[in-house]
Amino acid sequence: MGRAELLGGNMSTQDPSELWSRADGGTDLLQDLGWYHGNLTRHAAEALLLSNGRDGSYLLRDSNEQTGLYSLSVRAKDSVKHFHVEYTGYSFKFGFNEYSSLKDFVKHFANQPLIGSETGTLMVLKHPYPREVEEPCIYESVRVHTAMQTGRTENDLVPTAPSLGTKEGYLTKQGGLVKTWKTRWFTLQRNELKYFKDQMSPEPIRILDLTECSAVQFDYSQERVNCFCLVFPFRTFYLCAKTGVEADEWIKILRWKLSKIRKQLDQGEDTVRSRSFIFK
Repeated sequence: MGRAELLGGNMSTQDPSELWSRADGGTDLLQDLGWYHGNLTRHAAEALLLSNGRDGSYLLRDSNEQTGLYSLSVRAKDSVKHFHVEYTGYSFKFGFNEYSSLKDFVKHFANQPLIGSETGTLMVLKHPYPREVEEPCIYESVRVHTAMQTGRTENDLVPTAPSLGTKEGYLTKQGGLVKTWKTRWFTLQRNELKYFKDQMSPEPIRILDLTECSAVQFDYSQERVNCFCLVFPFRTFYLCAKTGVEADEWIKILRWKLSKIRKQLDQGEDTVRSRSFIFK
C-alpha cells in the first residue's frame, strides 16, 4: 500500500465514526460521508474504481490492518493505489497534514488536492466515488434452462478469478537483442504486465503474460542499482526502478501475483486428478 508520511498517535478504542466532533458542538458521523464505504475490501474497491470509476476517482474505506486506520483508494489511470489515513481519537492524519474534524478533512478534498506516492506517481483527487450508486432494475427472463450431463458435481465448482492488485510507473528496461537501457511506462493489471513507450502512449509495446513467468527476484548482475528480473521460458527481463523502495514494491506485488496464479493452477490440477480418480 502506498503510504503518505504519517505522524504517530494513540489509537482510540471507541468507534471512530462516532467521534468526529465539530467546534460548534455538533457531531459529524463518518457514516454520513457519501464516499465512505465502511468495510469494503481492497479487492472490491479496486473492482469498483476500475470498472466504474475514472482517473481521479477515490473512496475511503476501513483498513483491515487495525482499528482507527483507514484506506484511501485512488484510481490513477489504469491502476488503483491505496494510502493509509489514521484516526488518533482526536484528529485525522493524512500525509503531512492533520485535521481536527471530519469537516476540515472533507473541505481539503473538496479543493481537489494533488497527491504524490512514494513511486513518484501524481494524482489529482477529483471524483469521490459514492457509496450508493443507482442501478437498473432490469432482469432478463429465462427462456431455456436444461442441465448438461457432464458428470460434474458441486466439488467441481471452484470459483476462480485473476487477482486485482494493480500498479503502474516508470521502469528502466534492458533491451533483448541490443543491451541498451530505455525508460518505459509499465502497468500491472490482472495477470498482465504491459510496457509502453511513455505514459501517454495508447498502445503497449509488449504484453507479458504472468502465467508464463516462473520467478521474480532482485538482480545484482547488472551494473545498475535497484534492479530486478522476471524469468520467462523465452527470456529474462531486467528492470530497474528509481529507488530501492520502488523496486521492492514491484517485486512484492509481482510475487504476490505469481503466488495467486500458482494457487489457481494447483486447484485446477487437483480438480483434474480427483475427476480422473473417480472415473478409474
